[in-house]
Amino acid sequence: MTERLREALRFQAEACADLGSPFMQRLCTMLAERLEPGTPLTDRLFGWQGDLGPRGDSVPLRLAGALHALKLQGHAGLAQVYPPHQPEDEALWKAVAEALATEAAFIDRWIDSPPQTNEVRRAACLIAVGHLLDARFGLPLSIMELGASAGLNLNWDRFALEAGGQRFGPDAAVLTLRPDWRGPPLRPSNPKVAERAGVDLNPIDARSELGRLRLLAYLWPDQPARIALTEAAIGAVTAPPEKGDAIDWLAERLAPRPGHTRLVYSTIAWQYFPHAAQVQGERLIYEAGATATLESPLAWFGMETDGQSPGAAMTLRLWPSGETLALGRIDFHGRWIDWAGPV
Repeated sequence: MTERLREALRFQAEACADLGSPFMQRLCTMLAERLEPGTPLTDRLFGWQGDLGPRGDSVPLRLAGALHALKLQGHAGLAQVYPPHQPEDEALWKAVAEALATEAAFIDRWIDSPPQTNEVRRAACLIAVGHLLDARFGLPLSIMELGASAGLNLNWDRFALEAGGQRFGPDAAVLTLRPDWRGPPLRPSNPKVAERAGVDLNPIDARSELGRLRLLAYLWPDQPARIALTEAAIGAVTAPPEKGDAIDWLAERLAPRPGHTRLVYSTIAWQYFPHAAQVQGERLIYEAGATATLESPLAWFGMETDGQSPGAAMTLRLWPSGETLALGRIDFHGRWIDWAGPV
């Protein structure tokens, strides 16, 4: 049983390295090598049932998130060894081991819940899709996000995007995204969001102290720019997404909206829905698409894993034409976009 946790921690270490976090690679590797059963907390971790990895319960991220949450709350020992500090291995492990012992109750409660993130840099592809849809239909948007977490990316139209030597978005943008843009330039347009709504099984209220802590704790401590973007996006939130099953929620909102383009989207969320829910959701969207008109078009966008690499696929389905556009690929954290949209 002990080796399953160590393997999951090693896998997470390599994933964090690929996503630009040397500190998280170091921390997860250290936990894999040095963590031992023998306390109620560590026995729980080593005895965890089910899939410990990122497609399952993400136990390594739960543990790392709990430690980061303690640091963000001012834990003196961790504050002295977390970035921007660069301690020796022994000093880092001493602080982590002390936190695991003295803050076991907090960590135990924290890992009850799965990781929840709201990666703001993924909004870069939403901005691009917004411009594409405005150029295509010229109608205000009614947007619906599935698996919206805290709803940070429901405000993508208030963000700016710098890509391919161009700037898109409002002058007084809440934040500015600067991915490494590859491929043809994006066609400038003027998307307007008239209605916005999101849903999540366990939505985070980013305006609350605990909600803000959960969002920031699952960002990686050696990525301050990512943390700053999230803090800026939190400041723009006016209400959390609705709580509910995404497909049941969507079924109530797919009616035609004359004079609006309906945009349904998800970013690294659809892939986690149960297969039966995916089948039902696809059926509902295609049925709605069959009734779409140029006065009430429908768009379905997904930034989701497709088994290929690198990154995730960006796929846009449009009605009434019924066409599917493969828009290229994007880094899971939005660091780069390989755009293949229409010129």
